[in-house]
Amino acid sequence: MNSIEPDSAVYRTLLESTKAIPWKIDWATATFAYIGPQIEQLLGWRQTSWGTVNDWAERMHPDDRDRVVNFCVSQSQSGVDHEADYRALTANGEYVWIRDVVHVVRDEAGNVESLIGFMFDITERKKTEEALLTLQKELEELSFRDGLTGVANRRKFSMVFDDEWNEARRNVQPLSLIMFDVDHFKRYNDHYGHIEGDDCLKRVAQALSSVATRSRDFFARYGGEEFVLLLPTTDEAAAKAVAERCRQAVFKAQIPHADSPVGQLLTVSMGVGTVIPSAGDDPMRFVSGVDARLFQAKRGGRDRIELGAA
Repeated sequence: MNSIEPDSAVYRTLLESTKAIPWKIDWATATFAYIGPQIEQLLGWRQTSWGTVNDWAERMHPDDRDRVVNFCVSQSQSGVDHEADYRALTANGEYVWIRDVVHVVRDEAGNVESLIGFMFDITERKKTEEALLTLQKELEELSFRDGLTGVANRRKFSMVFDDEWNEARRNVQPLSLIMFDVDHFKRYNDHYGHIEGDDCLKRVAQALSSVATRSRDFFARYGGEEFVLLLPTTDEAAAKAVAERCRQAVFKAQIPHADSPVGQLLTVSMGVGTVIPSAGDDPMRFVSGVDARLFQAKRGGRDRIELGAA
């Protein structure tokens, strides 16, 4: 391997005493003119093993290789200084995160003559970034989860509903919504107490969510003792069948409600609506219509499924 031709021994000492790893590549031959001895401590590969850019590319994580190599080649050909982050393979088979900072050197005619750069070990920085991203995702998930029942909350429902509404409109497919209300829940709280009331809501949520078996079926707590189940690509007949399964799921939970005028077990009322959205339809009007059907079910005696026009 050739040297980088430093102006003095002091210059070489400075280069080789830093944690950053200096290197130089001859553009015409695609060979390393120099790479700092620090590379052996960082990656374990002998300094003399870095002959061509292929050695650099082959010691890169397969998932990073095409992206990084293509980017660096295109930027270098354009004469643009650049940076690239990637995972470099160590001699013992592990990976270290590297940031390559590259300066493109041109001759008097403007042609690329060489590349000079530094490799930096950014493994700890990447670990910190990944930990922060994980924490951010966890906090985001918590912000979309109902604190009592553990199911999705109304905020998350609004986001999913908007996405599914747009998807149904694009594909001209039916979208169904079931809204639930726990019958005589105030009486339940008054009779059993709020602690038992909270446990009741948890059991109802568990029972109803068990019916949402398809990957895109979405169940959430809408507020108080109300829940919603969103059913993409589901017509009215299928939605009615799902609603009936929900009613049976609550019955099978066998939650006592001694003070209910409906019966000795807790029940739910349901409003069901189906739409194939068009450009002129208002999604909130659709939700309001399903909510109106839920009110009709409650007014009609509870423990009912109400479909049709609100």
